[in-house]
Amino acid sequence: MSPSDDREVIRSRLEELEQRTADDFESVEAPAALIELYARERDWPDLVRRAELIGADVAGRRGDVATQGQVAKRINQWAAEHGDAFLLARSHRLLAIFFRRIGDAAEALGHAVAGVRHADVMSPPLRCSQIITLALLLDLNGRFAEAERRFAEALDIAVAIGHAGLTLTILNNMAFTAYENEEFENANRLAEQMRRTASEAGLQLDGLYLDTLARICLAQGRHAEAERILEPVLRDPDGPLVSEGDSLPECLLTLAEIQAATGRVDEAGATLGEVSRLCGERGLAAVAARARQARAEWHAAGGRFREAYEEYRAFHEDSEALHSAQREARAYALHAVYEADEARRVSAGLREIAHRDALTGLFNRRHIDERLAAMVADAQRTGEPLSVAIVDLDHFKTINDTFSHAVGDMVLRELGSTLAGAVSGAECAARLGGEEFVLLLPGTGAEAAAVRCADLSSRIRAMDWAELTGAHRVTASIGVATDADGRMSAGELLAAADENMYAAKRAGRDRVVAGFAD
Repeated sequence: MSPSDDREVIRSRLEELEQRTADDFESVEAPAALIELYARERDWPDLVRRAELIGADVAGRRGDVATQGQVAKRINQWAAEHGDAFLLARSHRLLAIFFRRIGDAAEALGHAVAGVRHADVMSPPLRCSQIITLALLLDLNGRFAEAERRFAEALDIAVAIGHAGLTLTILNNMAFTAYENEEFENANRLAEQMRRTASEAGLQLDGLYLDTLARICLAQGRHAEAERILEPVLRDPDGPLVSEGDSLPECLLTLAEIQAATGRVDEAGATLGEVSRLCGERGLAAVAARARQARAEWHAAGGRFREAYEEYRAFHEDSEALHSAQREARAYALHAVYEADEARRVSAGLREIAHRDALTGLFNRRHIDERLAAMVADAQRTGEPLSVAIVDLDHFKTINDTFSHAVGDMVLRELGSTLAGAVSGAECAARLGGEEFVLLLPGTGAEAAAVRCADLSSRIRAMDWAELTGAHRVTASIGVATDADGRMSAGELLAAADENMYAAKRAGRDRVVAGFAD
């Protein structure tokens, strides 16, 4: 087998493991670790990092979110430096999941948007997973219309490729969102679609899916139907339908609501007691707190106000302890991520720390000052052309003022990723400061530089910014300067590019102005 054929076999195997992780993460860790070693031996750094991301995904699913964040952040930076769109998409998605798990929904959304932005290079199943993550985070951030649009987009892909598992995941999320928003007609339609999809694929809906269907019925007063839906789980609480540790307690909480609503108060109390017992055994603090609240309401409904008061007090104590534990977990995870990142940077030398922009991961002004001086010296020695482009976002203050500085930061990170993907080899992308960026293009003449920057301008204009800025368009003004024969200093070249950038602003923005020295 030739090296290229061998590499393709490994790439295909990684794709299969990436797709299988969501359904059976325990089975992918060992083969991913073996592939990582194999790829290291053959010096395939991108495939090494794909295997590492599978391991990081597994770690996160087991609760080790710090490891997930460390690996995803490191690989995300590597992918930005090397313009690897696939790894950018995968690492941004894992970072989105990491930040969601530690409670930073806004930061998670920024990474989810970035992940989808780079997902065009992915196979349909993986691209579908990227879109699902984005839709979930749009919903979590209150962007319901955009979430619905993205769920529909993911559903179209899943149906087109005949992937029943992905289809059910999407339909379940859409149905639960409709239930939460009390859109019961839509929830009923989606519930029926879930049943039909599972039946046609010969699949059984697991406990969490059945709980969604039961809650939709419960909210509409269809108590007997809701209870019948939960029967497969209640009949076999240790069976295959109880796929997650919280599946049974969640179903039992729903059952207790059904029992209370139908006047079976003693049964409801016993069911809530069983929920508390299971949560204690399995360490499910969040579900346990909800069970305490439900028990307090159950006592109050029966006129047992002292017991209700004691349960409410315990509920608030548990909730505060849970929030404290969550805050500590978030702090630990973030500290671990950035501590590992700092250790990696130190091991690579303090120079790397000083030359990176913290927000975008691109090089910074200090690096450009050194790098451009070296490029100018090379151009003077070889007579090769050297082009510089200044890229400045249009109306960036409006984005900050209208949508918040957090959204502005997400826009800057997205532009940084786009610029990182626009350079290769000895070329360099950097952030000068604020909304101003620079591209250094050694060996690129004036005409080629102008064409590349016009293409870059079109790409920025065509990007889907709706999740971040709604109807507000994001564009850039670009100034290009070229030294054709090594006569300009670094300062002169930057100044010429800057002057052309301002000329683009004066001419109406969203355009490229180029020029060079004869």
